[in-house]
Amino acid sequence: MTSLQQLTQEAKALANGQWAPTEAESEAARQLQICNACRYCEGFCAVFPAMTRRLSFAQADLHFMANLCHNCGACLHACQYAPPHDFGVNIPQAMAKLRVQTYADYAWPVPLGQLYKRNGLLLSLALALGLALFLWLAQQSAGHGPVENFYSIFPHNLLVSLFAPIFLWSVLALAMGVRRFWREITPATSGAPVSTAAAAEATHDALRLKYLDGGHGQGCNNADDEFTLARRRAHHLTFYGFMLCFAATSVATLYHYVLNLPAPYDLPSLPKVLGVVGGVSLLIGTAGLFKLHLQRHALQGDAAQKPMDLGFIGLLFVISLSGLGLWLARGHSSMPTWLVVHLGAVMALFATLPYNKFAHGIFRTASLIRHAVEKRQPNPIGLGND
Repeated sequence: MTSLQQLTQEAKALANGQWAPTEAESEAARQLQICNACRYCEGFCAVFPAMTRRLSFAQADLHFMANLCHNCGACLHACQYAPPHDFGVNIPQAMAKLRVQTYADYAWPVPLGQLYKRNGLLLSLALALGLALFLWLAQQSAGHGPVENFYSIFPHNLLVSLFAPIFLWSVLALAMGVRRFWREITPATSGAPVSTAAAAEATHDALRLKYLDGGHGQGCNNADDEFTLARRRAHHLTFYGFMLCFAATSVATLYHYVLNLPAPYDLPSLPKVLGVVGGVSLLIGTAGLFKLHLQRHALQGDAAQKPMDLGFIGLLFVISLSGLGLWLARGHSSMPTWLVVHLGAVMALFATLPYNKFAHGIFRTASLIRHAVEKRQPNPIGLGND
């Protein structure tokens, strides 16, 4: 469909008070209609059982299933209607294109989401470098004194005043976006409340990354039709490494304010153990994701989404590398450099958190919860298997 045809269709729909699907939404709905007639891939992931509960696909249905998709690629390599077939069915790519649209649609405020969607890698790197430069200049202007630890460069209260507002802003923006997403997909997924069993199942599936196993436990596809668990493992290393680093910061906060034990901390203190293990895990995980991303099959994903993906991976890699470097350079003349790079990258990550790939974990978890709720309800059309 040309841009002119798309705009004409949207204008007619809006004039009649109807939903005007975007090109990504129309294409996803077209492919799902074909899949709904075939149903060969029902056992691959949660998307296909959710699909069989619908005869048509409204906007909320499409947004729900786009974020339910883990882009494992199994259906692409199994599909008899995949390119170069005239039907051109490529669910991973269609869902990826629609998914990145939802990041911008549900971002709060919306203009910032649109900005990141268009130039994620440049925005992340520019923001990280700008903040690092700003912090470096601030350190330089403070004079040259003995460098005992990072608090001798930047006082604790200064760091809190810099990072607390940005972190709180990110939490607020993410919460506002997910709140709107949840409100829109809930009626489309039976509208039933979340039960304890559904919440437990969704949490289990999210933490295990169940749907990166290809539906058979051998893993998903990446460069070709060979199954591999590498992507699942790299995601696990990245996610749990990040969570350990966050836990280290949280424990250090308790040490400082509750136990009156200010940083820095040495091994084998709990903040240091959590931080080192988390940093190493995050470093290995992001390096693995970067490699897998470069090797990924061209049909398995959205090329326009690469800047956002690589920007997020790059920021996490710089954070882990500079954090470990900061620890090893303690007491060395290079420590201020490691510090400004680390703080600049962390601040850049927090500032773009609601508008970068981090949001996909939140939206995907919300979709997994609603899927776990919906599958426990009677099938409204009485077809397919749940």
